[in-house]
Amino acid sequence: MARWLDGIGEERDIVISTRVRVARNLSKYKFPEYMSIEESDNLTNDVLNIIEDDDTLDYKFIKLKELNKTEQKVFVEDHLISPSILKNENMSSFLLREDEKATIMINEEDHIRIQTLLPGLNLSRGWEICSSIDDKLEEHLRYAYDIDLGYLTACPTNVGTGLRASVMLHLPCVSMTGSLSVVVEGLRKIGLTARGLYGEGSEALGFLYQISNQVTLGDSEEEIINKLDKVIQQILTRERNTRKYLIDRRLIEMENKVYRSLGVLKHSRILSSREAMEHLSNIRMGETMNILEKDESLDVIKLMIDIQSANIQKKLNREMNSKERDIERASMIRKLISRTEE
Repeated sequence: MARWLDGIGEERDIVISTRVRVARNLSKYKFPEYMSIEESDNLTNDVLNIIEDDDTLDYKFIKLKELNKTEQKVFVEDHLISPSILKNENMSSFLLREDEKATIMINEEDHIRIQTLLPGLNLSRGWEICSSIDDKLEEHLRYAYDIDLGYLTACPTNVGTGLRASVMLHLPCVSMTGSLSVVVEGLRKIGLTARGLYGEGSEALGFLYQISNQVTLGDSEEEIINKLDKVIQQILTRERNTRKYLIDRRLIEMENKVYRSLGVLKHSRILSSREAMEHLSNIRMGETMNILEKDESLDVIKLMIDIQSANIQKKLNREMNSKERDIERASMIRKLISRTEE
């Protein structure tokens, strides 16, 4: 899974992924919260007709109501759809591009949410793909648009460009030295924010944070992208400088942390998702600090996705309670690490 992680992306020692998303609504329909099933079906068909008529767009159409709960959550864990789209499965659906790098969500909070997801730091490319899909749809659909406000959205915080761009970063060194609070406060002052692994309201597991814009009104799409890119570069510099400081001044302590985590992962028989994420994060930190030799056969980020609850249950094709998942999670990690050491 998580095929979107394949490919070229800059700054991958810290930057996990780049996501660009635009929210759009059609002028002839009510917002999804107030639509009937019939209206939602009509809107869905409006979007599908455009995609199906264009043989340059290779998408798979998926209705949420045709997936079981585990299958739905796998798409969320893989970051291909938002958690909020699951709130109304009878009306919601999505189109997933073959390479998983683009998703068109239908009847989430807004009628249409176009998302691009790329590995590493890829803001310009992500916006280019997102804008291209948006233009194709807008050629045939009449968006809800106000000449003064811009694109109209269900949530007022998205009015204007409707653009949310985010970059997922692995920031163990800044986090461990207590500097993250300074970074977060600085972001807030310039209209940016730091969120957890799955966006708004989610937890920052494994020192993974999504940095994104909060302001969608007043700046152009290009200005939002450029501003975020500049700030990300500053955060990357801070993380690398902190990493160097820890290597120079606290190397034994960092080695101890990394090798303790490696030992836990090699020998544990039960691992919760939170604990596994913490130790895998330390392994990845050890690779970037050259404490551990990088093993190309062990992609820590993909493993972080594969060990989430729904992904484990899909792999074994059965429902499992939390203890069963914790046992299987430990087994998966243990076997994978053992193979890489052979």
